[in-house]
Amino acid sequence: STASKRPTVRCKETVSFSPLSRQAECFKEQGNAFYSNKDYSEAFNFYTKAIDACPKNASYYGNRAATLMMLCRFREALEDSQQAVRLDDCFMKGHLREGKCHLSLGNAMAASRCFQKVLELEPSNREAQQENKNATTLLEFERMADFGFEKRDFRKVVYCMDRALALATACHRFKILKAECLALLGRYPEAQSVASDILRMDSTNADALYVRGLCLYYEDCIDKAVQFFVQALRMAPDHEKARLACRNAKALKAKKEEGNQAFKINNYEAAYQLYTEALAIDPNNIKTNAKLYCNRATAGAKLKKLNQAIEDCTSAIKLDDTYIKAYLRRAQCYMDTEQYEEAVRDYEKVYQTEKTSDHKHLLKNAQLELKKSKRKDYYKVLGVGKNATEDEIKKAYRKRALMHHPDRHSAATPEVQKEEEKKFKEVGEAFTVLSDPKKKIRYDSGHDLDNDGCFDGGDFDANNIFRAFFGGHGGGFTFDSSSGMFSPF
Repeated sequence: STASKRPTVRCKETVSFSPLSRQAECFKEQGNAFYSNKDYSEAFNFYTKAIDACPKNASYYGNRAATLMMLCRFREALEDSQQAVRLDDCFMKGHLREGKCHLSLGNAMAASRCFQKVLELEPSNREAQQENKNATTLLEFERMADFGFEKRDFRKVVYCMDRALALATACHRFKILKAECLALLGRYPEAQSVASDILRMDSTNADALYVRGLCLYYEDCIDKAVQFFVQALRMAPDHEKARLACRNAKALKAKKEEGNQAFKINNYEAAYQLYTEALAIDPNNIKTNAKLYCNRATAGAKLKKLNQAIEDCTSAIKLDDTYIKAYLRRAQCYMDTEQYEEAVRDYEKVYQTEKTSDHKHLLKNAQLELKKSKRKDYYKVLGVGKNATEDEIKKAYRKRALMHHPDRHSAATPEVQKEEEKKFKEVGEAFTVLSDPKKKIRYDSGHDLDNDGCFDGGDFDANNIFRAFFGGHGGGFTFDSSSGMFSPF
């Protein structure tokens, strides 16, 4: 029991004391004994009894203030210290404790005034001299933090607040500023932890409610965030930061949903514009803006704005380098623009992060297209798409073969003749492969037909291909230099 732990105390006998004064002194002595034994709760109780018995004694308030400080109840300690010096303006310990409470609560200027009062009473008081230096240091950290916040140097603010809190351990204002900057730096768990600690002590703290909402808002939990902002505004209707954040959160959610709805009904132009408007609402909301950039990229891809879509995906990745969807979207845009090396790089990043069969298939496909892109593109040589029909391939060959036939360019310079002969040969190669179903399948599968011996040993003759092709259309053609046309022979 508590009674069994109580130290034995003999109260001082003083003939000049009234009965109440003697009783108060006895309570104080007992409080001192408990304080010495570090039983601060019991010390508090006995100092309170002393005050009740003799409420005009400054030292009783001073003793209770010291006990409350040990219990980290600095606001109550401050009230007792202030009452002590009101009763006795020359009570040096009272001024010293008032200053320490102000310092712990982050009121550096008020603390400094108290320490200066102590030094007026006792100029050589080393404790007051040191605490006054601490108050000056605290003011400097505050000044640096304010400047850092103004310049959006949130790391600097966190640094300053960590050092300030080493001196002002109970300052909620510093803790809130640190938590807000942690949130702005994307360090949400740390920010949440600081805000939650404050809310455990004071569930109505509007600043802490605001920071909790800010973390949720930046983590794209907008509905929950709004609830905290509304609660903060209930506690403090003039809380400007909470009001602005609440307005931004609601606007961001509404604009994003409008964009999503427009996209669902295939109104890609409207979706693109709505996502653009949403991105202008709050540049600080990194996670939501990353999603908005990716959404706009998706709409842009539908509108064939592939380069802009790539830029938007890159912006999304800069904001959130773990955003798989943005890598996938950018990789697809790279594929669509035949930038296969870049596509392979993005798909490799995705596959390293999430080793799914789908991601493996996408990577292999990109690697195949990259390999194919390094060979001659026979589809491009003929000027047809990769899904061209047999008929379209024949028509394209007819057109290109006639265009580059050496006889057509017999009057040109040697350089032009050489270039056209090369193109004529490439057209023949392309037709040889794409008109043969087996060779076409192997080509489309990524096989290098040069390595298969299709065109080795100088056996390939584009003129033979030309004669064989046109021979089926009336026995072949000869070039008429006077008309510049080919005629049947």
